[in-house]
Amino acid sequence: MGLMIARGCIGAFYAAIPVGCNALIADHVEPQRRARAMASLGAANAVGLVVGPALAALLARHSLSLPFHIMSLLPATAFLVLFFTLKPQALPHSHAPSPVRLNDPRLRRPLLVAFSAMLSVTVSQIIVGFFALDRLHLGPAEAAQAAGIALTTVGVALMLAQVILRQLEWPPLKMIRVGATVSALGFACGSLATTAPWLWACYFVAAAGMGFVFPAFSALAANAMQASEQGATAGSIGAAQGMGAVIGPLAGTLVYALDPRLPFLAVAVLLLLVGLWPMPREQRV
Repeated sequence: MGLMIARGCIGAFYAAIPVGCNALIADHVEPQRRARAMASLGAANAVGLVVGPALAALLARHSLSLPFHIMSLLPATAFLVLFFTLKPQALPHSHAPSPVRLNDPRLRRPLLVAFSAMLSVTVSQIIVGFFALDRLHLGPAEAAQAAGIALTTVGVALMLAQVILRQLEWPPLKMIRVGATVSALGFACGSLATTAPWLWACYFVAAAGMGFVFPAFSALAANAMQASEQGATAGSIGAAQGMGAVIGPLAGTLVYALDPRLPFLAVAVLLLLVGLWPMPREQRV
């Protein structure tokens, strides 16, 4: 029960961090550089995805409770750093926060892309262990190891993709089209995997594509809205991602019961539709 409460508190408080970061970037970075700034944020997050599990595994060799104690110090340290380095700035009256409707036409594409991206990620996370058991015919220990390596490759691919993205400086819509298409290819090939290395390679490709998509929809939303709407916009994007994170595991397990390959194929089709979504008429070349 204590772990459940603690995990719920972590999720509740962590949800505000990407929202606040994206709103801060939108307020202080010019539109043409927002995607690059958000890619830097994503790269830092990907480093955490890679280093965190490895560090926890090392600490757990000494005590199962030690990772909890050590990891709890990191947010406290981050709070102190931000408290002394991030100075509060009063918004001018013209930039006072204003509400944003979820059905705002300007947010339609970013919200749907955010939902689709997070749903795809959570589906791939929830089924990888089962896929290793049922499709690759590995034993429980080998399947757990294969799943762990697959998720580690995800963190590495996200980090590399977003580092590369900083150099490309593509507009958000191009990032979404390319990233979603590449990710769809990775998931489609994953459905055909018959060995663990094949599965790892597919997860790497899929995650590399998602590394382009995640900073892109945040930048696309920020660029579409006014300065006074940035906080509510970031919150709306976070809500769309949260909805995808809730529906993804449920949908993934239901579809998996029909055939282990179907979740990968369904996600691939969804991302391909996102990648092929026509650009707005005024932005077509």
